[in-house]
Amino acid sequence: MTELPKTFDPAEIESRWYAHWEEKGLFRPERPDAEPFTIVNPPPNVTGSLHIGHALDNTLQDIVIRYERLRGKDALWVVGTDHAGIATQMVVERQMEARQDKRTNYTRDQFIEKVWEWKAESGGAITRQLRRLGCSMDWAHERFTMDEGFSKAVIKVFVELHKRGLLYRDKRLVNWDPRFRSAISDLEVETQEVKGGFWHFRYPLADGVTLANGADHIVVATTRPETMLADMAVAVHPEDPRYKDVIGKDILQPITGRRFKVVADEHADPELGSGAVKITPGHDFNDFEVGKRAGFRAAEMLNMFDADANVVQTADGLIPERFLGLHRFRHDGRDGARELVVAEMKALGLLVPYVSKNKEGEEVEADFEPRTIQTPFGDRSGVVIEPWLTDQWYVDAEKLAVAPMQAVRDGRIEIVPRTWEKTFFNWMENIQPWCVSRQLWWGHQIPAWYDEDGNPYVAESEEEAQALAGNKKLTRDPDVLDTWFSSALWPFGTLGWPEQTETLSRHYPNDLLISGFDILFFWDARMAMMGMEFMGPERSDPQQKVPWRKLYLHGLVRAADGQKMSKSKGNVVDPLGLIDKFGADALRFFMAAMESQGRDVKMDERRVEGYRNFATKLWNAARFLQSNGVTASTAHEAPHAEAPVNRWIIAETVATVQAIDMAMAELRFDAAANAIYHFVWDQFCDWYIELTKGQMDQETRAVAGWAFDQILVMLHPFMPFITEELWNLTGSRETELIVAQWPQALHAVDGEAQAEMAWLIKAISEVRAARTLVNVPPGARMEAWILPVNDARDQMVKRNWPLIAKLARINLSDLPIDQLGKGNTLQVVADDVVFALQLEGVIDIAAERARLAKALAAAEKERDSLGGRLSNPSFVEKAKPEAVAKAREDHAEKAAEAERLKAALERLA
Repeated sequence: MTELPKTFDPAEIESRWYAHWEEKGLFRPERPDAEPFTIVNPPPNVTGSLHIGHALDNTLQDIVIRYERLRGKDALWVVGTDHAGIATQMVVERQMEARQDKRTNYTRDQFIEKVWEWKAESGGAITRQLRRLGCSMDWAHERFTMDEGFSKAVIKVFVELHKRGLLYRDKRLVNWDPRFRSAISDLEVETQEVKGGFWHFRYPLADGVTLANGADHIVVATTRPETMLADMAVAVHPEDPRYKDVIGKDILQPITGRRFKVVADEHADPELGSGAVKITPGHDFNDFEVGKRAGFRAAEMLNMFDADANVVQTADGLIPERFLGLHRFRHDGRDGARELVVAEMKALGLLVPYVSKNKEGEEVEADFEPRTIQTPFGDRSGVVIEPWLTDQWYVDAEKLAVAPMQAVRDGRIEIVPRTWEKTFFNWMENIQPWCVSRQLWWGHQIPAWYDEDGNPYVAESEEEAQALAGNKKLTRDPDVLDTWFSSALWPFGTLGWPEQTETLSRHYPNDLLISGFDILFFWDARMAMMGMEFMGPERSDPQQKVPWRKLYLHGLVRAADGQKMSKSKGNVVDPLGLIDKFGADALRFFMAAMESQGRDVKMDERRVEGYRNFATKLWNAARFLQSNGVTASTAHEAPHAEAPVNRWIIAETVATVQAIDMAMAELRFDAAANAIYHFVWDQFCDWYIELTKGQMDQETRAVAGWAFDQILVMLHPFMPFITEELWNLTGSRETELIVAQWPQALHAVDGEAQAEMAWLIKAISEVRAARTLVNVPPGARMEAWILPVNDARDQMVKRNWPLIAKLARINLSDLPIDQLGKGNTLQVVADDVVFALQLEGVIDIAAERARLAKALAAAEKERDSLGGRLSNPSFVEKAKPEAVAKAREDHAEKAAEAERLKAALERLA
């Protein structure tokens, strides 16, 4: 046994033990006959670095996997990274730009080779950072969404979906990123508030038609004037009396001269603006749906932008030449299509000016009404996303969603917390076709080839496609697949599918998926779709068709004030910085203790520091035990004990094991963390050690060593580094802690010992608190009388009197109890036992009564003042929420203080 240093160095311990665990293969010990337990990690982007959300997500997974490993299971935590199509291509292109180089200087294959070179040199940052967090993943079998085996699975799924009629090519609107010249997913769109405008224009009615009020035009309003170059209709509400007579009539777009219909659609809100909406189905998602209802086929819808968001001619050739080539907005110092459209409509007298009043109350006119517009931006490109009509590959998500919904309904997939089920069903029941193609070079190239007439041939190889096409010349689709398509195969693709491997049969379905709620639909739901579609047919047991049996959705990590973290707000917290400052164990414990189902985690550095202090407390307890001859336990079962204090700590240890097991079964991470925290800090360190100081006999050493070993095992999933270090420094061990045995809560809980020690702790605490409240000097010993209760109670007091006298600093008075003075004793009650403590000669009783009375009056005055403010509706309704919350907090504090002071006065009997 090595003598423990006075302090511990988290950084040194963490790096040493992690390297040891990984080198010895302890993250995946050989347990072929053990019950399997499997988790797959949400694969982080290969370009990524550890952020606070990763820290929460991976800490929770590691707690579960370490817990199940300690319980003897064949615990597999699948690890890997996602190739992150756009993000990775962007990183490499930026590096090229820094060298005055660009992607288009190379062939596709040459560029992809450069991406692989980047991955080899720089793509492992986040996996190194996950190691710093202590993640005990199976690194020996690390996967990558573009590795050879996984790519084979991706291609097979695409081809099979196409064969089954579940994947097809279609013309629809997509989120188009003009910077990357690619479609992107909804997850990659970030909505920002932008100062913009609301323009009102007159569109003339054709053929002399007028409204009921005699107007020969309809006023339409728009936040995107440039798109009117591709207008195809004006929509009005079918019940709007202003426009009923012109529904179905022709109207003119003034600049292009395009003639189209006034259509009836409930999308038009009579209460908003003029109640009339211009419809541009090729450049607005709502308009696209209105257009379909109006009878337009996607192939007929007009597209007025190229891939760079510059104006191009529409199919009907009606856009004037002066607009062609213009960017949609002001660009490179030049007016764009928006500015020219507004200028021309104004020159035609068709711009309805916005009238407002200045500071002097005078009416002033402007071209538009200022508005704050919710505008979609590419989260990586930073440019405004354009709804763009284009041909893409789609998955029939509506059909694939049926099986996962049924699995959730019948309980084969359990969503925790269950409050997310309603959201899950709402989205799945209204799911849209899933666009899976991306216009990039980096990624899984779509296995489709086209003949000269544009007919596609989908196959796993070019040879197979050519066989399908006969002698026709083929060209491969240049697009790649959405990264969510490949990551949707993660639960089974990482286990060897499409090969029927032993690992696949043993570890599919996975037992648990832990995920942020924000990717429930982008990743979790799609894994459920793919798993049940591709693992279902060859498995007759319905339980074997789901990708995982339980889905745990955690919240976001927010700033201390509850705001969402963002770089623009400057409130992002770096988990690596917290690890450097407080150690990985402290950060991990914070994450677990704060993870309450259904709630977001508020970042609080002070609490992380508090858990660093908790680690110090544990270290100091180990040093105390070592200095008193306590060594590692040689038995898994609790030692025999006679002393109540030892019987008590054994019972509390068993109760803590039971509490953690119950919490982990329900995935209540906060409950599990708080159970072990309370036991270690309050019961073992504060009371057991204090109660046994100076009384370390053979029995107590055996019990203390056993209980401390159980603490290290129970705490290990939460704080792996310090527990492993103490495990190995406090005695000779057969195995490392990471593969030790989880405590079995088989020992009967000794209720009698628990009740007796609970009373003892309460008695000592009450006496100490009372002494402090009336200003008894800490070192002063006081004479005390114990009022008799009954034989059993009196015997318990007698049995524990040496500890009470020592820790509460009181002596049993030699004077008869009938000589107990009135008005000079402090009455302390612990359940039904009354302690009367002699104050005469210890404090100035009269002065103390006066002090307490004065303090009580002040506390009551502040309490009542705050109560008055809180009962004032004007304050509660008009004050800032944080001010009201602070007043309530202060009121509760003063009310409690008044109660304590009042009780102290009453004790001075």
